[in-house]
Amino acid sequence: MAKKQKGKPDAPEEKDEKIRHFNQGVSILRDHPIFYPLLCHAEISGKKYGYNGYAKVYRNGYILCSTGQYAEPKEWAHVIAHCLLHLGMGHFDLKRFHLEHLDPDDTQIDQKSSLQVWNYACDLVVERFLADIKLGSRPPDPSKPEYLPVLPGGINDEIRVYERLLRGGSGEAYSGFGTMSGDIPDMIFADEKTLVSRYYSWGQQQLSWTEVFAAGLARAVRSAVNTAGGLSPDPLDGEEKTHSRAERAKNWFISKYPLLGAVAATFKIIEEQSICGRMEIHIAAVSAYLREIYINPAAGLSEMEYRFVIAHELLHAALRHDTRHQWRDAYLWNIACDFVINLWLTEMGIGDRPQGVLYDERFRGFSAEAVYDIIVTDLRRFRKLATLRGVELGDMLPDGEGVWGRQEGVSLDEFYRRSLAEGFYYHQEQDRGYLPEGLIEEIRALSHPPIPWDVELARWFDEHFTPLEKTRSYARPSRRQSSTPDIPRPRWILSKAALDGRTFGVVLDTSGSMNRALLAAALGAIAGYAIVRDVSGVRVVFCDAAAYDQGYMKPEDIAGNVKVKGRGGTVLQPGIDILEHVEDFPKDAPLLIITDGFCEDRLIVYGREHAYLIPNGRTLPFSPRGRVFRLQ
Repeated sequence: MAKKQKGKPDAPEEKDEKIRHFNQGVSILRDHPIFYPLLCHAEISGKKYGYNGYAKVYRNGYILCSTGQYAEPKEWAHVIAHCLLHLGMGHFDLKRFHLEHLDPDDTQIDQKSSLQVWNYACDLVVERFLADIKLGSRPPDPSKPEYLPVLPGGINDEIRVYERLLRGGSGEAYSGFGTMSGDIPDMIFADEKTLVSRYYSWGQQQLSWTEVFAAGLARAVRSAVNTAGGLSPDPLDGEEKTHSRAERAKNWFISKYPLLGAVAATFKIIEEQSICGRMEIHIAAVSAYLREIYINPAAGLSEMEYRFVIAHELLHAALRHDTRHQWRDAYLWNIACDFVINLWLTEMGIGDRPQGVLYDERFRGFSAEAVYDIIVTDLRRFRKLATLRGVELGDMLPDGEGVWGRQEGVSLDEFYRRSLAEGFYYHQEQDRGYLPEGLIEEIRALSHPPIPWDVELARWFDEHFTPLEKTRSYARPSRRQSSTPDIPRPRWILSKAALDGRTFGVVLDTSGSMNRALLAAALGAIAGYAIVRDVSGVRVVFCDAAAYDQGYMKPEDIAGNVKVKGRGGTVLQPGIDILEHVEDFPKDAPLLIITDGFCEDRLIVYGREHAYLIPNGRTLPFSPRGRVFRLQ
């Protein structure tokens, strides 16, 4: 193909064709049993860059591809596979080849040239491997040799090639087989700082690329043997389902571990790389609605690690973590639940914790809600952490209709609650092993349905307004019975002294962003609770762009006098200040703040008892000190 003139922009159709070919090349590797595991662990970026060449690979698994270059899909597959093999063959691990003297950080010219020669030797070994398995084809480059020379000492003898290149002589025939133009090295020994790696961000331990490559080779060999024996020819189907490690791990829970046995019996294990690749599942994920656990066989887990991973996903589903996030950020909530579950499973000794999964001893004994409150204070760090599915990919798959939405019967919450409760009973009865106290508390809590917001609000009123004792009074008007009209009888009245100061304040957001239906429900509940608890007057302040003191209002009149003004942003602090400084409002009266969360990023409530009433799914832009009730 003729070279495009420098500086001339691509036509839109030409640009689209280049991108399409690049994506098709990646798809070829995604369907290959050897390269798919490496592809899952690496991070590939395809953009138009200014350097000459097709791709370069960084030590930490980042592959930078120049999609401004034209290449056929099979050529892109060859280029990316070349970079992946540099990682899989351990070419960045100089100690593995006893080349500790080659320091990548050394700026001496001799050291740099020696590293470049090592790169050439590795390029030739990689190209020979790709030629033997007949994967794709090398992109044409006039500056590079057309034919591969015969390697001295064997196919994987990088050291022999490196020594031959250093000595010179016929070494020129061995250089120039990388993915960059001419003799430019394609191996970058520095870490790419913009990398958001799915695996390097997991923990202190780094990924072993050679082990991942070995797992891919083993799977390819097993697939070839199965094909020769008349079994499934698809290399991505994995092992036979009934004999797979995942199925054996699942059956272990059913037969040996009653706590999760009832839940595990209803789940289906899916171990197909094609499905996991399409859903971007790098190790595992769970769908509580479909009752399916997805496990990527390319992760190369042992049977004990399968037990850990399956128990992890079963606890996500059984404890209803997928629905309990409520107003919280779904991904950070997933991270918080992962920390808690992994601590429990490690403490319980279920299986082996896979390398690099989320684990932090400082969260021991914390609930998922408490861990979430901690990690939201450092979003930049915790958003880079990876679940079993990957970075910014929660392993609790989103809700779907599934089988539960198409038939009548027991609800999903009730099903998991009952299964886990029965498993807990049998586990304790048969003394099957230690259970952490935090897990026991969550199981017991699931046995009770969640408390509605209005009931919680009623309890808050009970805490601040205790029932009043009525006294007898003979003051008129008194009651007389028709049979004995001459005998006056007392009536029950409330003491005026007890009614003094029995009030509370309401700071009400009346801006246009407030949901009118939720606002009506909140005000109706407040009015009803206030009347029942003998609150004769409520001090109300309306707030939108400014604060409006409405004075004392009868509880039953609050809803009828509220009008949503819609004058823009809400400012609540002036309303709080009014109630704090007004002389006829008691200093110890509680305060109820009703808002949709679109307000200042800081509110000061001067030591007064207070609570917030906000719509479900909304958050306050600050950490509240008072109780928070969420309208549903």
